[in-house]
Amino acid sequence: MSTRAGGGFDEPSAEVLAEAAAAFGLLATPARLHMVRALSQGESDGTGLAELVGGTLPSVSQHLTNLKLAGLVRSRREDRRQVYLVDDPDVVTVVRLMVGQLTARAGHAPSQHVHLRDLGV
Repeated sequence: MSTRAGGGFDEPSAEVLAEAAAAFGLLATPARLHMVRALSQGESDGTGLAELVGGTLPSVSQHLTNLKLAGLVRSRREDRRQVYLVDDPDVVTVVRLMVGQLTARAGHAPSQHVHLRDLGV
């Protein structure tokens, strides 16, 4: 890795940037973001998650399959049902931070915004 002149930090590799873009791409739909946010609060089966996020079971199942293939969530069998949980706590941190910041901004005047750079992120 190289240090950018005047920047004082290491540049990520192209591979790391591609992985980050892929993860953000998977979270780029409100439904998937809502599901990861919900699963960050605790595990759930597909039916419960569909009720929680207001989606159909087939749609939620398809989203969960994609999130599972990407390694963002995992599942385990519990009797006759699949229970899903977040498999990447760092993704939960990013989702909570972003959703929390946008929620806070929605409740404050523009001059009171808290910016990510102010949090050292």
